Amino acid sequence: MSKPKSRRKRGNRKGTLTVVAVLAVITLVTVFVAVKSSPQGGPPDFSMVPYTGEGQAAKELTFGELLGNGEPVVLNFWAALCPPCRQEMPGFQRIHDELGEEFTLVGVDIGPFIGLGSHAQAREFLAEFEIDYPTYYALSDSPVRDFEVRGMPTTIFFDRNGTIAGKHTGYLPEDRLRKEIQTLLADGE
Repeated sequence: MSKPKSRRKRGNRKGTLTVVAVLAVITLVTVFVAVKSSPQGGPPDFSMVPYTGEGQAAKELTFGELLGNGEPVVLNFWAALCPPCRQEMPGFQRIHDELGEEFTLVGVDIGPFIGLGSHAQAREFLAEFEIDYPTYYALSDSPVRDFEVRGMPTTIFFDRNGTIAGKHTGYLPEDRLRKEIQTLLADGE
């Protein structure tokens, strides 16, 4: 009968070790998320430079400067040589033309960091497709890591307070984007 008791003790040790390991992982994840967040405790922040749009006169700004101003924000990571990006951006432009006073649309080129285009190719693409909503290029690859961009394009939705309200990876049809924006706009009323 002593064998079953020792097995139970080993089982309890294994259970204790499992709990300790799970707690350690949770702690590490919590620390990692806290480090990735902006100093204000919001979503990760990064620096960017404008290609087009209202901020064109600015030399450099941070994404965090656009959040929490009372308007929903749609952040779209794109690249000049990304076929789904090229397909969806004209729809983004149409929605911006129609509803742009009610929300902030920000397109951020990460092509140079993922092998899908240069800044020159991005400028050519924007001119060819007549994209004039605010578009920028990231100054580092930090948004790729911090926002966990796993596919292209990636669109992240922020509510009026600057909190992430949703994320979509891959081509985003115009009608679905419109619904997402209308939901964000209705949530603040």
